[in-house]
Amino acid sequence: MNRHGDFIWYELLTRDIDAAATFYADVIGWTLQDSGTPGIDYRLFVAPDGQPVAGLMAMPDAMPAPTWLGYVAVDDVDAAAADFVGAGGTQHMPPTTMPGVGRMAMLTDPHHAPLYLMRGERDAASTSFCGSENATPGHVVWNELTAPDQAAAIAFYADRFGWRQEGGMPMGPLGEYKFLHSGDTCIGAAMGMVPGGQPGWQYYVHVTDIDAATDRITAGGGQVLQGPDEIPGGSFSVVASDPMGTRFGLVGPRA
Repeated sequence: MNRHGDFIWYELLTRDIDAAATFYADVIGWTLQDSGTPGIDYRLFVAPDGQPVAGLMAMPDAMPAPTWLGYVAVDDVDAAAADFVGAGGTQHMPPTTMPGVGRMAMLTDPHHAPLYLMRGERDAASTSFCGSENATPGHVVWNELTAPDQAAAIAFYADRFGWRQEGGMPMGPLGEYKFLHSGDTCIGAAMGMVPGGQPGWQYYVHVTDIDAATDRITAGGGQVLQGPDEIPGGSFSVVASDPMGTRFGLVGPRA
């Protein structure tokens, strides 16, 4: 069963879903599968191990820009959404039940970072996020929050989801890159604003060869914004944008 506060799903909302499907399939090695949801063109990105890891759908007309969104498990969507709003967040989609899927709501935190809250209809644990210690190709391994007020953002999520901040990595004049934990799992980190950075959540997917994946980003019409940069443990990270301008991250070794 998914624990309250765990990341359980990811979703890309974009202008051109066919182009996005082709780009990410080439860069990451995902395959595409129809979700079978009646009346909606909702597709699933499937990792090389056969596990669905993320969704893909057209962005609403009123949405200002394409984006990747994360889903966090909560025990009670209605109570969690009300708590989010009461603590300074904003509700953009009220708690809604999708038959066969679960109940969900979309909100932004006090710094306007969007996130879904979800209670799945089934109790089976999600395999979408696997964590850096269990890095599996095609799965998300790291969730990174950039916020104008790092301390306030960490406190907000700690109060909502029971996360704790433990450990970090110095970034010189940019401050400390502070690790976030849900239970016994390090799920990612929070940092303050950096030059060229954007506030909000960014998700990193594990690949088997960071240099080959980086080459495929540019060949597919995307842009490498940072990296490959070596990170603790010997892997490398890349921050990039897809052809529609949506930011995402990759993590992996050099072949």
